[in-house]
Amino acid sequence: MYLGIDIGTSGVKAILLSEAGDVVAQATASLPVSRPQPLWSEQDPADWWTATNTAVARLPTELKAQVQGIGLAGQMHGATLLDASDQPLRPAILWNDGRSETACQTLESRVPRSRDITGNRSMPGFTAPKLIWTANFEPDVFEKTAKVLLPKDYIRLLMTGEYATDLSDAAGTLWVDVANRSWSDEMLKACRLTSEHMPRLYEGSEMTGVLLATVASEWSIAANTPVVAGGGDNAAGAIGMGVFNPGDAFLSLGTSGVLFAADDTYRPNAASGVHTFCHALPNRWHQMSVMLSAASCLDWAVRFSGAQSVETLISAAEGQGEVGKADALFLPYLSGERTPHNNPRAKGVLFGLTHESDTADLGQAVLEGVALGFADGLDVLASSADIASISVIGGGARSNYWGRILAAALNRPLLYRKNADVGPALGAARLAQMGVNGHNEPEFSAPEIDHEIVPNREDAERLAVKLDRFRRLYQSTRDLL
Repeated sequence: MYLGIDIGTSGVKAILLSEAGDVVAQATASLPVSRPQPLWSEQDPADWWTATNTAVARLPTELKAQVQGIGLAGQMHGATLLDASDQPLRPAILWNDGRSETACQTLESRVPRSRDITGNRSMPGFTAPKLIWTANFEPDVFEKTAKVLLPKDYIRLLMTGEYATDLSDAAGTLWVDVANRSWSDEMLKACRLTSEHMPRLYEGSEMTGVLLATVASEWSIAANTPVVAGGGDNAAGAIGMGVFNPGDAFLSLGTSGVLFAADDTYRPNAASGVHTFCHALPNRWHQMSVMLSAASCLDWAVRFSGAQSVETLISAAEGQGEVGKADALFLPYLSGERTPHNNPRAKGVLFGLTHESDTADLGQAVLEGVALGFADGLDVLASSADIASISVIGGGARSNYWGRILAAALNRPLLYRKNADVGPALGAARLAQMGVNGHNEPEFSAPEIDHEIVPNREDAERLAVKLDRFRRLYQSTRDLL
């Protein structure tokens, strides 16, 4: 049995994977997000640990006793600043935090070849500019910072006592030489840091330590159980869905939205806002188009409209008419946007309303708006990655109606696989299985296809027209705030 733990933004998910590759149990625990100022997004690291303990406690005790290895996945880019006693100095600054826009410019001016080193543009969500912001605005905190850990690696520290991370997650800090899979002293120096501030780097299935006896006792798991490096949530999700060879791709419908393409070659495309990171497996990389708000837009729409739930909102939209026919447009930039705009100040827009507009129209506009945002990202991603079909993971993967809209907007078949809603936790468990069994190459395949959604030609034609209006609406409103 293998335990996979995913430290997400809205919650922690834990799953148990059998030796045969079946998910035999899963549990979750929710997490709050704090937004104390405009553009800010933070979490208390103590909440991650509480939620992790809660999720693991909800798994069957008799199965946990059989766990042979543990893998971790987690939200990327979060800056967890620890003092010399490993105590958090402030709330963690999250991936969807936009306060460090100016710090991004500072970083690229300090290291003119930063994009060549990291394979990426400096964006506010990444970790490095957050440390420049901290040095400028919270100098006392910065001076006391002894270690900078990513969210899942703070949990690893509490589990094992070790400072460690994996390359797929670390690549999203902007402190990694992504081609050579190592810390970049030049990028660290630009942030007034050294490799001593960083955890040790590992490939995803490598052992990073063992479970402390105190934690093992609380979790009803054997002491000294190996803990492998794991992966950032997207790379781990890719391992869960069998996306690790060139041409393999998935779409993640979580709090954020990701289009992910695997590769065995390093192919950066920083100019277009595409992310190029190490994969969670040796000698593999991946490219991503990232939206900061995806399924979270539906949560907003439920609060805004007073609808009973996301499910009732989607049902109302599905019953109101055909895809792409309504005039209403929604720009899904509730937390700013990354690909392709790299604009933390981009705002959500609901446009084209009339006296007759109702909750169903709002739901339809939001579903289509997120899909059109994905289409924007696919255009730039496809310039460096050959994508034929796309697997779907994340909570939003449960809606076939949204799948119909997404397939039409992307004009690609969407594959819905078994266990798609636990992708990152499944990938973490699979990496643990690889590590315990001493395998360097994955011996698993993509999970079984549950069903496939093929683009409807009329839907695709209407949404192609709407995509042009969507893009013009962004250009028209971009500089108004």
